[in-house]
Amino acid sequence: MKSTSVFKQTFSLINTIIAKYLMRNVLILLAAVFIVIGLVVFGNQLVLVIKESLKQGIPIVDLLPLIGFKMIRDVPLILSLSLFLAIILSVSKLYKTSEAIVMNSLGLGDKHFVVFIQPIVMTVFVFILFLTTVAVPWSKQQRSMIMDRTENASEFSFIKQGEFQEFKDGEIVFYASKVKDSNQDGNQAMEEVFIYALVGGEPVITLAKQAQKYTDAATNSAYLRLTEGTRYHGFPGDANKKILNFDLYDLQIIDGEVQKSSSSYSKVEGQGTIDLLRSDGLKEAAELQWRLSQPLSVLILSALGVLLGKASPRGGKNLGVLIGVVIFILYNNALLIAKSTLEQGDSVPIVGLWWVHVSMLLFIFIFYFYRHGKFTHYLDKMVGKFSHKDTANAK
Repeated sequence: MKSTSVFKQTFSLINTIIAKYLMRNVLILLAAVFIVIGLVVFGNQLVLVIKESLKQGIPIVDLLPLIGFKMIRDVPLILSLSLFLAIILSVSKLYKTSEAIVMNSLGLGDKHFVVFIQPIVMTVFVFILFLTTVAVPWSKQQRSMIMDRTENASEFSFIKQGEFQEFKDGEIVFYASKVKDSNQDGNQAMEEVFIYALVGGEPVITLAKQAQKYTDAATNSAYLRLTEGTRYHGFPGDANKKILNFDLYDLQIIDGEVQKSSSSYSKVEGQGTIDLLRSDGLKEAAELQWRLSQPLSVLILSALGVLLGKASPRGGKNLGVLIGVVIFILYNNALLIAKSTLEQGDSVPIVGLWWVHVSMLLFIFIFYFYRHGKFTHYLDKMVGKFSHKDTANAK
């Protein structure tokens, strides 16, 4: 009895040492992979946001928050991929150095490796769950508010006094001799305004004494209210030119319906998770399942990472990493397709994105049996039974 107790304590101590060793390797590789992927993705995002800000006239004060919000959005995917690759590399290293062979001789296999890394996996799972259900929706909501504020202010809010400026890819040329400070609504008042625009392929020149931008609360459309001016349809020398004098004229510069349609889905993405739970809409159901799918995929991929990391010392170098990247891309693309299908009403919420996870679990189950030669064992067993029957029948 005493020797059995000592053996159990020794085996438990060995398990603890191996678990700490494996977790340390996973953590180191997780940090390294995350930094490498993060630098590439975040660097690309930085360039895109700066280009977008220059194109749309986003104020510098809003630039850094926009970059931060986009980074928060991408962290769950990057962290999930980084952990997946870190597990593959860590387990693969054990087999490359033949350490795993010794562990296997002690009765420690894939199931034990999966259990050993669970503290890290669960920590990442909880962190990504917080990001996808709280932080990412909040960041999308904040980003939407900044973009709406910029769009509602319109590019006409950045008019420079005494300069000709082009808007909408040259379709509009605007000039104001005087530009007053913005009012409480953030709109600029202008004097002695000149506007050249193409309307249905026909040039229209508008001259006005004053101009003021405002937003229609009912339609959310933005207008430039011109007072005491003249509109010329066609150039002055044209025979078919039309001249219209007006005391007050509203020129639409932002279509509220177009703006509403372009930002409606972003509002769903920015909704709180509790609100999505209370909603019966397909888009809300798709968004909720997508938020839960990202942390759930961490648990599923951690088991697959252990299996992909298993290799012989003479096996292909980092072949498991290559296969893992391909599987990760296919997995996430399948989730996106399932999400789109649910949004369009071609699927039902009870199926939704869950079939992708079930398919991945089935794949892992088959892959596990293949890795451990279970299929070959069962096949040999079945062949043996049939051979025994044939022999018996021959006798």
